[in-house]
Amino acid sequence: MGRMSDTQANLLLDLYFSKASNTTVPATLYVALSTTTPSNTGTNVTEPVGNSYARVSVTNNSTNFPAASARAKSNGTDIVFPTATGTWGTITHFALYDALTSGTFIAWGALTVPVSVINGATVTFVTGSLVINAPGA
Repeated sequence: MGRMSDTQANLLLDLYFSKASNTTVPATLYVALSTTTPSNTGTNVTEPVGNSYARVSVTNNSTNFPAASARAKSNGTDIVFPTATGTWGTITHFALYDALTSGTFIAWGALTVPVSVINGATVTFVTGSLVINAPGA
């Protein structure tokens, strides 16, 4: 299960409880992989480098992220990373950003089972497997 970053949780609270207009919703989200456990502030994300690794862009719409249920949101379509052309390491977590590189850290979560990515492997989040919980869930 995943969780929203501290920054995003604060923006959500401000939006709903003071109608703050200090945030925009990204049109595209970028899914990243990490070999380390991220923090809620976005530090300690260690993405693979090279070997065809790249964040995967996902249009932020109701097809790719259907209506939330039970205080959770999940992917409505498969999210498929490029085929590795070398070792990416053991992937233990995912992270969501608003940009292909750098960007604002939005959310993160642990994989149910860590994945050792080697040459020729493809990482896929099948429909419903990338889950982000609402704050407090």
